Amino acid sequence: MERSAVSARIRLPHPICPSRHFPSLQSPFLFPSSHSLSLKLSQNHVPLTSLNLLEAPSPLNPSATLSDTYSETVDLADIEWDNLGFGLQPTDYMYVMKCAQGGTFSKGELQRFGNIELNPSAGILNYGQGLFEGLKAYRKQDGNILLFRPEENGLRMQVGAERMCMPSPTVEQFVEAVKDTVLANKRWVPPPGKGSLYIRPLLMGSGPVLGLAPSPEYTFLIYVSPVGNYFKEGLAPINLIVESELHRATPGGTGGVKTIGNYAAVLKAQSEAKAKGYSDVLYLDCVHKRYLEEVSSCNIFVVKGNVISTPAIKGTILPGITRKSIIDVARSQGFQVEERFVSVDELLDADEVFCTGTAVVVSPVGSITYLGKRVSYGDGIGVVSQQLYTVLTRLQMGLSADEMNWTVELR
Repeated sequence: MERSAVSARIRLPHPICPSRHFPSLQSPFLFPSSHSLSLKLSQNHVPLTSLNLLEAPSPLNPSATLSDTYSETVDLADIEWDNLGFGLQPTDYMYVMKCAQGGTFSKGELQRFGNIELNPSAGILNYGQGLFEGLKAYRKQDGNILLFRPEENGLRMQVGAERMCMPSPTVEQFVEAVKDTVLANKRWVPPPGKGSLYIRPLLMGSGPVLGLAPSPEYTFLIYVSPVGNYFKEGLAPINLIVESELHRATPGGTGGVKTIGNYAAVLKAQSEAKAKGYSDVLYLDCVHKRYLEEVSSCNIFVVKGNVISTPAIKGTILPGITRKSIIDVARSQGFQVEERFVSVDELLDADEVFCTGTAVVVSPVGSITYLGKRVSYGDGIGVVSQQLYTVLTRLQMGLSADEMNWTVELR
């Protein structure tokens, strides 16, 4: 089958929650005619049942089944939803939009998911001129789909693009592209409580360039995959080792933006840590080698009494959207949150430690190993970690009222 064939034109309707700031553009996109009938875009959703929300699939009751929530069959992909890990599951469609250096993005389209073609001298391949984002979509009990703060990802991509000398989609273009991609792949959004649809927007220098210079062409691409837990432990304590010699980022570098090179740089320390049985690596600052920065792909929080401390955003730490959300949630729950330099000594003396990120949401830390010394934090999930995880995930899944105005609902 020709994966890039294009013939039948259809429209993707996506009315959203009226409280959001981004109007639906109703943009037409092209689909292969052989798939236009099998991709069900009609919204035959079921009213919310009279079940108590805690009886439905949720962080508090993940064992609930689809039949507990739906009164009729929902169109879903035929995969084992109970066994989702955090790995790539090819889906139906991806979104592609291009622009030239100095130009603006326009005329994006949905294409069948598959390989892409790049010139060997593409800027992304030779000089690492690229960014990515990560966000999730969740299915509600009524069949509708929720996105979590997509405009924040669009804003962060713009900041990163400026640092990497790349043009970027507008926030509205970003959000509309995310919505269109999710709706085109809606059968891959897991049932409530079974996981989420991970959304990966990419921005890359796709044009050929031999000398060191910005690429002459750029591609914005979004693909998606249904996922379960990031760490194999699930919502269970993970074990971290503090890395004191290798560093994730340096002052004046690109640690504060989501550029692809930041992640390749952590693979050596992470691989060595996992070979020793640790879940991941916690990095220190490269100047003093005593202040916490972040885990390979997560922000870090330290709890002492009613005070929750996290390293301040100062150019070497990624401004995580889950981090930002947890800070607001924690304050709404009565905690005092401090963004400041946090020393490794405070980490070792903490009552509780947890990580945050799009992939992990909130991940409690069971132990920290530093210079051969192991410090454990209780026997299970910390009370604060559990509380914040529950509040945030219930909001993300539509199980509680969105008083923060953070979700975008696709009907």
